[in-house]
Formats: sequence, structure tokens, C-alpha cells
Amino acid sequence: MVDLGDPSCVEQVQAVHALLRERRVTLTDRWPYADPPPVTGAGASAPGGLAPAADVDDDPFALQLPTLLVANKADLSDDEGAELDAFRELTGSRYPAAATSATTGQGLGDLGRRLVRNLGIVRVYTKTPGKPPAREHPFTLRRGQTVEDVARLVHKDIAQSLKYARVWGKSGFDGQHVGREHRLEDGDVVELHA
Repeated sequence: MVDLGDPSCVEQVQAVHALLRERRVTLTDRWPYADPPPVTGAGASAPGGLAPAADVDDDPFALQLPTLLVANKADLSDDEGAELDAFRELTGSRYPAAATSATTGQGLGDLGRRLVRNLGIVRVYTKTPGKPPAREHPFTLRRGQTVEDVARLVHKDIAQSLKYARVWGKSGFDGQHVGREHRLEDGDVVELHA
């Protein structure tokens, strides 16, 4: 989170990078589930003077964290995005960025959706046979996880005795019978049968 209204925001970010570098943590623009993937390749360097990702890969104890730059007080500029562009140019930042304003609410509504999509989080709803889905309390999984993973989250005994499930949503046609290895998509509804 960067305060675009603070004249020392560039120095503050550089100080954060230095502190993280001492602890072998690299902030990266590479998000494992991002669509489309960020620009990488020959000549791509890590922002803020950090070592390129290839150097970090040699250290088994190093940590790379996907980073989203949230730039607050974007409403203070007459030219929308100009402050953020200037900040990114001064710091050499390659992170995906979101211009926001806590005062006006600009850009805040998109943050949650963006993080869920780029972190590969899938929300799955369960239902009891003959009843509507419990949409108030989704189970959260990583993209690629299965019916068995949901059953395990519900209760370990259900996971062990699971015979099949029925799924409604993007990963199959409505009411489709599936096995425990069926991969789920965001918004799917699962009815477990043990």
C-alpha cells in the first residue's frame, strides 16, 4: 500500500524492499494464476533494486511473494493515473497496480475480485439433498482442487466414505454425478453423497 499523497513514498518503498531483501524475501510481479501472465523474460529485473528472480531461485530459503501495488489517494490528482505512473517510473515497479481512494471509494470494489482471481481462490458452496445451497458460507479452495478436498473440509469421515457428488456450476452440467477427483470451479455447488 502506497500513499501517493506522501512526498517520501518512493523512499518508503525502497526502505521496505531493503528490509525484505535482508530477510531474503522478494516481491514479484509473477502471480501463479494471473490472466494474462505478466511480462517476464530476458532483461526483466525485479523492482526497487531487488535481485532478479533467477538469483532468488538459487536460495532454497528465499521467499517470493506475488505483489499487488495498491496506490491510495489517487483522487488527489487531476490526471487520473498520472501519479501512479510517475511513482512506477521512479521506482521501476513492475507489479500490477491498482489506483484507489479510501475517501471516494475509487478502485476499492475491484480489489477483492482481483485478488481472488489472481491468487487462484475458488469459492465452492455445499448443499443438502432437496435443499437450496448454503450461499452464506462458501468453502475456499485453490484452483484445481477437487470434490474430495471439499468433503475433507466438511468432515474427515465424509471424505473417507464419499461415494459420489452432484455438481452445479461451471465444472459440469447441472446435477452432474461426479467422482471424488472432479476438479471444481469458482461458484460451483456441491452435494456430497457418502
